[in-house]
Amino acid sequence: MALATPPSTDRPVVLVTGSARRLGRAIALHLAGRGWDVAVHYRGSADDAAQTVRDAQALGARAHAFAADLADEAACAALLPAVQAHFGRVDALVNNASLFEYDAVADFSYAAMERHWRANTAPAIVLARALDACVGAPGHPAGGGAVVNLLDQKLWNPNPDYFSYTLSKAALESANTLLAQALAPRTRVCGVAPGVTLVSGPMDTAEFERAHRLTPLERSSTPEDIARAVAFLLESPAITGTTLLVDGGQHLQAQPRDVLFLAKEP
Repeated sequence: MALATPPSTDRPVVLVTGSARRLGRAIALHLAGRGWDVAVHYRGSADDAAQTVRDAQALGARAHAFAADLADEAACAALLPAVQAHFGRVDALVNNASLFEYDAVADFSYAAMERHWRANTAPAIVLARALDACVGAPGHPAGGGAVVNLLDQKLWNPNPDYFSYTLSKAALESANTLLAQALAPRTRVCGVAPGVTLVSGPMDTAEFERAHRLTPLERSSTPEDIARAVAFLLESPAITGTTLLVDGGQHLQAQPRDVLFLAKEP
């Protein structure tokens, strides 16, 4: 999967979940360029993960890919210890992996809620707990740990589309606060809430471009915007228990439906 890992360095190590592709890849490579070694997590995109590893290594980082289905509690619990065993340390965690499936009140089901909870909420808690144990272990470098959870601006600008997804992210936003309290003073926990950042769901490129402009700043977030915000929080030792909304101000204007649907209107 990856090239041989060079000897251990003093560079901090970050695990970025879902970093084989899309936003997670952008975050992983941005951090690699800022002096972090990177654990690239993926579920099924092995080839993409291998490319992200190669690209991180080209930026001077140690990098390695780790496969895990985070909806499986045992696999999720084993992930961070595997990263620690490989690199010798883990200093930070970015919970980026996410499930984004459509439902509404009319077709809400226990099964849909459970799928989103097991993908978007529970793994972030299990992994944050494991990181805190890692940074508290004897011999770990001083400085404590840091967690950044990827949320969504729609928590501050709610609409009933993507009902189970939104509930799972709302639970994660509450967990952000509870984890910051529970894991202090050793581990900080923060959030980043993106706006319209990449084409997703049934949106096409033209609809994405319209959606991206539906903000007070007439531009929403880019992957680079989100990656910079994540790096800022990871590298800011006085910040915990709060969320940065990086969305072009989208949360400031009420929207009756998800922007995906608004972008389809004339």
